[in-house]
Amino acid sequence: MQNKINLERGFSTPEFEERLIKAQDVMQQYKLDGLLLTTPQNIRYFTGYDSQFWESPTRPWFVVVPASGKPIGIVPEIGESEFKKTWLEDIKTWPSPRPEDEGISILKSTIDDLKKTYGQIGAEFGKEMAIRMPVRDLFKLKEIVKTNIVDGSDAIWEMRMIKTNAEVERIKHICSIASDAYYDLPSKLNIGDTEREAVNKLKIDIINRGADNVPFMPGISGKGGVSQIVCGPSDKVIENGDILFIDTGSTFDGYFCDFDRNFAFGSTTSEVEKVYEILWHATDAGINAAKPGASTFDIFNAMNQIISDGNSVGNNVGRLGHGLGLQLTEPPSHRPGDNTIIKENMVLTIEPGMEYANGKMIVHEENILIRKDGAELITKRAPKEIPIIK
Repeated sequence: MQNKINLERGFSTPEFEERLIKAQDVMQQYKLDGLLLTTPQNIRYFTGYDSQFWESPTRPWFVVVPASGKPIGIVPEIGESEFKKTWLEDIKTWPSPRPEDEGISILKSTIDDLKKTYGQIGAEFGKEMAIRMPVRDLFKLKEIVKTNIVDGSDAIWEMRMIKTNAEVERIKHICSIASDAYYDLPSKLNIGDTEREAVNKLKIDIINRGADNVPFMPGISGKGGVSQIVCGPSDKVIENGDILFIDTGSTFDGYFCDFDRNFAFGSTTSEVEKVYEILWHATDAGINAAKPGASTFDIFNAMNQIISDGNSVGNNVGRLGHGLGLQLTEPPSHRPGDNTIIKENMVLTIEPGMEYANGKMIVHEENILIRKDGAELITKRAPKEIPIIK
């Protein structure tokens, strides 16, 4: 089955122009003469360029976004022909691999040519960012350029946390695809399946419905709950009394969904049913608290109060939700200490979880879009009672 869509992959030039205008406004606020970008997500955000070749770490790729004017691509020759299909006009190349100078001399001259107003450019040094170039080359670049290279991650996230309407369309679409696949999954599961078999049933269905990729799909099972939610699946056979947890980060046109579902096999206990219900209500509380002007800590508190009242003995996830977009997880985080103010067109996960006994944890997760009057649920809501696979 394939979900009917009218969405085309890729974005228009006006969409990228809108992003650039927003970026240049933010650069003024942060007193930056430009941004140095190296990661697939940030390069894709500003150019639309994507490639499976990101899996190879041999060659770095660079985009410089100036405080005025269009972005400049600095890419290895192997990527030139495809990069020319983007909306960028100024594309510089070098023969690579060339470890003695992997584009650093071209990058230096490009940065030196930027108009100097503040004497600094921002790079991906901060939270939930990474520099995708040899650290040795970064140190060398900092020594030879005529400007300071500083942390620009806060500026980048200020742009990317607020989604454009075109980004929202893609996230809602992948959420719809995965929601429908989750809804049909119980009819395909059986006691005696392995975790890997169960996960593959969901993964194949999501792809058949129109997703581009399923980069993230842990599947874990255990008696009455699971001990962790980041590894798996394994070849463990799912038995009577097990709870199967499956989370998915599937993508369409580069944009992620991120939500989970839980399934009981054969039979369950009143304790499991109670914890599941507590988390269902905590999810409701998180959704209701997520509105413009509230903070991420407000969302955390709304969920955490219900979880604490339910006699939780812990939650090793460390937060109760996060941002979502070109990355599976993005800022902000629903946790103590993160007081990010919620704004319209943020896309967030609501993710309450609780460990109710040693090694027994259950987690709920939904995805929401912030509208001016509150949260819009963009995943099909998990059932109020845990599904039981007979």
